[in-house]
Amino acid sequence: MTTPQLRLRGRRSPLRVAAAVLLSAAPLLVPAPAQAAPRVAPVLDRATADRFVRDHLARTGVPGATVTVTRGDRVVLAAGYGHTASGTPMTARTPVPVASLSKAMTALAVTTLAEEGRVDLDRPVHDQLPEFAPDDARAARITPRQLLDQTSGMADSAHPDLALPQPRTLKAAVAALHGTRLAADPGTAWHYHNTNYAVAARLVEAATGTPYAEHLRRSLFAPLGMTGTETVDSTADMPDGARGHVRAYGQTIERAHPRLFTAGGFGVVSTADDLGKWLVAQHTEGISATGRRAASAEAVRLTRTPPPGRTYAMGWNRREEKGEPLRIEHTGSLFTHNSMATLLPASGVGIAVVTNTGMVSGDDAPLLVDGLVDLAEGRTPADRAPFTDTADPVLGVLSLLALVLAVRGVLRAGRWARRPWRGPLRPAARLAPYLLPGLLLLGLADLFGLLMGRAGTLAQITYVWPALFLWSATTALAATAVLAARSLALLRVRRGRAAGAGAAADGT
Repeated sequence: MTTPQLRLRGRRSPLRVAAAVLLSAAPLLVPAPAQAAPRVAPVLDRATADRFVRDHLARTGVPGATVTVTRGDRVVLAAGYGHTASGTPMTARTPVPVASLSKAMTALAVTTLAEEGRVDLDRPVHDQLPEFAPDDARAARITPRQLLDQTSGMADSAHPDLALPQPRTLKAAVAALHGTRLAADPGTAWHYHNTNYAVAARLVEAATGTPYAEHLRRSLFAPLGMTGTETVDSTADMPDGARGHVRAYGQTIERAHPRLFTAGGFGVVSTADDLGKWLVAQHTEGISATGRRAASAEAVRLTRTPPPGRTYAMGWNRREEKGEPLRIEHTGSLFTHNSMATLLPASGVGIAVVTNTGMVSGDDAPLLVDGLVDLAEGRTPADRAPFTDTADPVLGVLSLLALVLAVRGVLRAGRWARRPWRGPLRPAARLAPYLLPGLLLLGLADLFGLLMGRAGTLAQITYVWPALFLWSATTALAATAVLAARSLALLRVRRGRAAGAGAAADGT
């Protein structure tokens, strides 16, 4: 998984209207970006990087992180900080899930096989992997290149993989596509979709006759000396089951990770030491720190070269901003961890960070990377912090306010019901808005669909942004309580009036 694009599944309905209303208020919950820092002489030695990381972790409360910095073919820093969710101190050899940084590794395996003639990047996948057969005639045109650059036409909107029963093998992941349709014609639109990389990994198995994990170990990890790195099929196979933390109200909360199928797209487990070897190989274009060639320069360059008019390549994204050096990077997220790798070709600097805080509410890895990039480019790092440090207290106050108003509404329900209503529809019209918070809670997945372009479930939002979920749930509960209290009070008042009218009629 990765964080910049997350479309949670939902249907086109009034729920999207409710989601859009909340979305319009989002800027009020997010702090303004930090001001650009003045340029100074570039300093990114071990001591400076280490001091920055320690200061950031102490200031923001990140429980644990691994950080790797390289320059050219030299590792400047590879270290662990803090502790894992189980309390074990983190070191440079602590295995951590790198999440969607895995995609660049899968892509390099495929481009290397293409050079060897065992995979054809521009021949339909179905011709090379006949079991790949979505229920859409257009799928017969999808190529491996389109899988890797995420333009296959497959998307979470058509195949919400994170919200579906999870497969246990790559073969099963491909079989799960039977009966699905494409969201766009192949090659015409970009949709970030993990299943693209699951299919690519299965293609590796078909081309080599070797399990994907074993092929990656033999062809990539071993030649680069990444002896502490492996790829696994699910989060359950990761160290401690990928247990980590989520952020809420300025605190980090330890949580277990739900089981997700990860092979191909986000299943690599690595270490700070090994990520240093990976970053060095990116700079040397395929040559390990010991001088062994693990991939050709062309295969490496191909993974970092996007199609014309796009920025996403094959597991890497090119970020070019006016007046700033080129950055080649990718983020990664589990619900309990997040990661980021960045290459600065102009200076030869590479940076990789993994933290054991979850996606969206605790995107700490990008904050650390941005600070280290500042140092590498001669800027004083800004004091960055997760946006939830500002947004969550606001949501907390709104949650408490909803409860206070609910208590007031319930206690005064009788007075409300005894008003001299004009006609039977007027009370119903006044009660109808109290349905909206419940609809918003049910449509919270739609809200994230609007925001981030991925698919998931309401339960997963309790990981992604706990404070938002609690605010929505509290508001829905409060509104429902007022709605129920007023409806019952209105019913009692009307029955009482009807009984009184009947008694008066009997008296006459």
